Amino acid sequence: MKEYVAGIIKEYVKNYRLSEDSKTKWREPLVGFASAVDPMFGELRNIVCKEHIMPDEVLPGAQTVISYFIPFSKELTDTNKEGMNCSREWASAYIETNKMIEELNAYIAGVLKGKGYDAKAAGWHFDRERLLSDWSQRHVAFIAGLGTFGINNMLITEEGCCGRYGSIVTTLAIEPDIRPAEEYCLYKKNGSCGACVKHCVYDALTTDGFDRDKCYMVCVENSILHKEIGTAEACGKCLTDVPCSFTNPTLKGC
Repeated sequence: MKEYVAGIIKEYVKNYRLSEDSKTKWREPLVGFASAVDPMFGELRNIVCKEHIMPDEVLPGAQTVISYFIPFSKELTDTNKEGMNCSREWASAYIETNKMIEELNAYIAGVLKGKGYDAKAAGWHFDRERLLSDWSQRHVAFIAGLGTFGINNMLITEEGCCGRYGSIVTTLAIEPDIRPAEEYCLYKKNGSCGACVKHCVYDALTTDGFDRDKCYMVCVENSILHKEIGTAEACGKCLTDVPCSFTNPTLKGC
């Protein structure tokens, strides 16, 4: 079933651009699986926020959390290299990918229900005062073994960190994936990088942490700048043109 579910997700993303006439280009998704009773979900109430939703609160009887990463194309990411604000293409990709994730989750749920299993995506809430989410897609992806966190607070996968995450909870029991044993972030591994800090044009990010309020202020500014295409509270400068943009950089060095 692991290969079957992953295949559904990959095929859906492959066909989406043609069926929906989307402007965004994506690479093949990565898919990871976590046990819904993994103790690390409970730890998210200490790491992320005390109200973080548990899988069985999303769906009673939950057995598995399916997490997936949809990587952006290099062509798209290159548009975000220049300037203080995110590119129009990056903002558009943020909006279009979020829309696709919502529709993909509905599709996955329909397929699994057709096979006798229940499935549901978390109806997560982003608190704009505390700037915290009660369902952190990146942390869920970490639990599902998709990668490790960089000093830019993004999850670095085998396909890098330029892209978007989605997830869905199901009553279908699938063997969980093993989390990486080593750091994918070069700075965390041996202090040899830190390019993401240099690319944070508003100095919200440092090697010691990041200013959550300043980071969000930049994202809101970008949303206002590109308001004609929708709401895109995004930036992506710390993901762009860095060793971990499209791959796990520890495999080849910096």
